Amino acid sequence: MRLAGKSAIITGAGSGVGRASALRFAAEGARVLVADVQKDWAAETVRLVKESGGEAIAQHCDVTVEEDVASTVAAAVEHFGRLDIMFNNAGVTGAKTGATFEDSTGEDWLRLTGINFGGVFHGCKHAVIRFKAQGDGGVIVNTGSVAGMVGFGSVVYGATKGAVNQMTKGLAIECAPFDIRVNAICPSAMPLTNFFMLDPDQPFSAPPDAMLESTSALQPLGRYITAEDCAAAAVFLASDEARNITGVLLPVDGGYVAA
Repeated sequence: MRLAGKSAIITGAGSGVGRASALRFAAEGARVLVADVQKDWAAETVRLVKESGGEAIAQHCDVTVEEDVASTVAAAVEHFGRLDIMFNNAGVTGAKTGATFEDSTGEDWLRLTGINFGGVFHGCKHAVIRFKAQGDGGVIVNTGSVAGMVGFGSVVYGATKGAVNQMTKGLAIECAPFDIRVNAICPSAMPLTNFFMLDPDQPFSAPPDAMLESTSALQPLGRYITAEDCAAAAVFLASDEARNITGVLLPVDGGYVAA
């Protein structure tokens, strides 16, 4: 029960890392606001949390729209009385099989920067505003990526995650005097999440075994990264066990960055 008595917002919590984190945060005692642009996915996450004995509510949120994010923070405060943890997790890859940097379109750029970078900016901004109003600190966890640390994955995607990683470090220093901690998890390839959606019409379908094997081979430990791996890292960073940890980019990558 490392998050007992805490209230948390998790964006992109309708699937993947967000859903796994909602379940894990709730199991650790947190009251969770499940924020997602996909209403049905968010509702299913809430159902799973409640089925497991946890407490959660759903909120439609398009992280590219600042008013949506501000309303999400307000909803958490209205339902739970305060906000303790903001997990800015929503993101997309925009990867296209065989595509190179020069194949990227202006539309691709705007979508990736709007969701991956803009969404984190909005979440951080309104969490900080709320934490300062409460006056007793708070925790922000962002989902960065190893793609923002090394040349890994598509170029535009990596650039957006590099921006998230840098904002995490800069904001951690600026907010340290207010006891607001800011860290990021940086996953490697996660083939079992909707992050790699092979068929948009079947968003929760399992990938072929060959993809799992090739992804596993990327990691020195020989295992692909799961949503649950990321949720465990996020819980630690959100908990008081990490009370003296801020400005950290924590790779969840089976050793990829170290290799």
